Formats: sequence, C-alpha cells, structure tokens
Amino acid sequence: MHDEHTAMVDRGAFPDAVTPWETKSWRAAALDWMGGHLTKRGLGVDGPLRVRLRPWSVLVRVPVPGQDAVWFKATPPSAAFEGPLTAALARWVPEHVLRPLAVDAGRGWALLPDGGQLFRAVLDREQVEPREWESLLGQYAGMQRDLVAHVAEMERLGVPSARTADLPGLFDRLLDANTVLGPDERARLTALRPRLVDWSAELAAAGIPDTLDHADLHDGQLLRPAPGRFTFFDWGDAAVTHPFCSLRVPAERARDRYGPEVLPRLLDAYLEPWTGDGRTTAGLRRAAGLAWRLSALGRAASWGRMFPAAPGTAPGAEESAEWLRELLSEPPFRG
Repeated sequence: MHDEHTAMVDRGAFPDAVTPWETKSWRAAALDWMGGHLTKRGLGVDGPLRVRLRPWSVLVRVPVPGQDAVWFKATPPSAAFEGPLTAALARWVPEHVLRPLAVDAGRGWALLPDGGQLFRAVLDREQVEPREWESLLGQYAGMQRDLVAHVAEMERLGVPSARTADLPGLFDRLLDANTVLGPDERARLTALRPRLVDWSAELAAAGIPDTLDHADLHDGQLLRPAPGRFTFFDWGDAAVTHPFCSLRVPAERARDRYGPEVLPRLLDAYLEPWTGDGRTTAGLRRAAGLAWRLSALGRAASWGRMFPAAPGTAPGAEESAEWLRELLSEPPFRG
C-alpha cells in the first residue's frame, strides 16, 4: 500500500486533534492491515489516500480500481465496539446497513465498502422533498424495532448501555465529570434532576422497549443509494436506550432545511412503525417529547468517546456541556 507520504490529510476544524495517525508505528500497522485485506480481495490502491482526522476517529478513503473506494475507520478504545456492531448489524438487518469487509475488534479498526452517495450530497445537488425524510425515519424506526431482539447481544459487544430507567444515573455521571459548566449552570441542572427522574420513569413505563439509538443520525451519516432507500452507518455514538432518542438529530436537520412546519409530518412518519399493541397516538407523542429532551444525555455522553489526549485535558467537555444545557429546553412539539 502507499505510505503516508502519498496521503492527503484533512484535519477540518481540529488542527490540534490528537489521533494515533501521528504515531509512525500505528500508521504503518494500519496501512499494512488495510493492504493485506485488499490483497485478499484481489484489490490494489488506485491513487492517493484521503485521510480525515478528528478527535473521535481516523477515516481513510482508499481508492481501488473498478469501484469508487473502500474506507478504513479507526475509533478510540471507548468506541471500539463500532466495528463488531457494524458486522452484527449486517447479519441482523442487512438491508439497512453496510457489511464490513474486515473488522479488528481489538484495535478498533474496520474496513468498509463504498455505500453510494451521502444523503447530504444529494441534498446539496437537488431539490429533495420532506417525504424523503419521512421515508428514512420510517425505515430507521422499523430497523430499530427489528433490533429489539438483539439488545443483550449488542451490550455484550460493548455498545454502551443507557437504559431508559437508568438515565438519571447517566445524568449524575455526566454532570459530575464535566469541567466546563459554571456554578450557576450546574445549580440549574442539579435542580432539574427530580423532574428528569420523573421523565425517565414515565418514559420507561410507556411500554416501548429499549433498542439501538444511533444518537447522531444526521444527513452526513446516511447513504441514499436510490430515492426512498437509505443505508445507515457510523455507529460510534450509538447506545442501547429508548429508541425515540434517535428522532431529535434528523428532525432538527430537517427543520433547519424546511422550517418548523415539517416536524409533525416527521414525527408521524417515525412513530407509525411503533403503533399497535394498544399504544395510542397521544401516548406515543408524549413519549417522543420526553425522549427528545432526554436524548441530550446520549449526545453529551458520546462526546466522551475521544482518542486519549494529554493529561489534564478533557476533549469534548464543551460539546458535552452544550448538550447538558439542552436538558433545560422544551421540546418543539407538545406531547
């Protein structure tokens, strides 16, 4: 495989991010691993590597002849479950996800096929109606329902457990660990805790089982191989928790694009697969409102999954604090 001198490196808004790519021995081992698995498939490298470095991942686009590319991803130890989870999802719900070409669970490495166009690229190129977002949310909710049966297996793979009934404990740990919140903010959040306990208990009692929450399902984490069809990927922020926590991120992105009037349609599309079993529309909407607010905990927790940095630093602390502050905000719809 090409050595690192042929790689084009993108650090984005994180020029000082600490990643293992900076370590020559790690870089050489990763390139050898990629090259070995490509050779097994009769593939070579057809051009320069494109490397994207972020505090939470190393992503390498590897051009190969006869197809667009394959992708290497390395995650921090705290997100090393992503590769094994991706492989398991390809067995459980193959129509909705990418099937990895190779996974090294111990090192947090995965080699993935190219899955087609990002939904974001489609949105940038053409006029996309809100019904496409309704389709993706309906498909995603259906996948979540199918995955309920595999929750215990996901947790054995290391997917973080944030069960709905246990969310107050997660809140306590996040609040205690955060180094950015000021005294006034900390006091306001502490005062919110009794209500948060009630919200968690009510949501847990609503009768919708915990399952996989992607936790960051925006248009850059979705592939749209064809109109009305979506592929879900990038599971490094995922957790086992209330499924409705997944709604917030895509709904906010759609609201930013189309305006707040799109939210009722998206909410209905997402909730439709959860109807039946005696559940009422009002009950589902109430649960969605509770989960919208509580989803901030999963987002706050995900910012702790960074590559280790220098002692005394806390990567992601500011972003985690921003999400904790969101607990104080009302959902944009009435439950």
